[in-house]
Amino acid sequence: MTPDLIATGALILAYLLGSVSTAIIVCRLLGLPDPRTEGSHNPGTTNVLRLGGKGPAVLTLIGDMLKGVVPVLIALHFKLEPAVVSAVGLAAFLGHLYPVFFRFEGGKGVATALGVLVALHWPLGLAVMGLWVVAFAATRISSLGAIVGFVAAPFMAWQMVPAYMLGIVGMSLLLLARHKPNIIALAKGEERRFGSKKDESAPEQ
Repeated sequence: MTPDLIATGALILAYLLGSVSTAIIVCRLLGLPDPRTEGSHNPGTTNVLRLGGKGPAVLTLIGDMLKGVVPVLIALHFKLEPAVVSAVGLAAFLGHLYPVFFRFEGGKGVATALGVLVALHWPLGLAVMGLWVVAFAATRISSLGAIVGFVAAPFMAWQMVPAYMLGIVGMSLLLLARHKPNIIALAKGEERRFGSKKDESAPEQ
């Protein structure tokens, strides 16, 4: 196969893998409410945690991260150009946001984006995770952790892995756009802390 054909196949595969909504599948298998219609109405780890507790949430987190890790590792295995590898990661992320298998109703992509970063360059992935953990631990606001981590991600990538900037910048901008309601709520001081009584009615974090 030619490099162009391999690259095209990797991009399509990445999008299709990203389109497998772990949250919806986990909730269906475990008899939990549909995360698109209950809680915050977002098919992501945080909402699954609300609806089903830690076990289902961990399964969702692992599945969503693997959707980012696997396509990137495949692209690296075939020694595709760095710009193509980062585009493969972006395709997996887009699949999560707009899954073809679930009427294009996806989550906000934090776990999948982290999976992409870990596969591209694990120190960068761990650094962004660290920022998320610190911000969340300090505030109990999950959305703030994601926002802080992915505002910083492009700048850290510029220093650590500039060859992958294309996909990382794209993921960060899209992730921040998906968190627009959370950013507005944070600016107004209205964003809910995780575990608060009104947390389920808050924008997805």
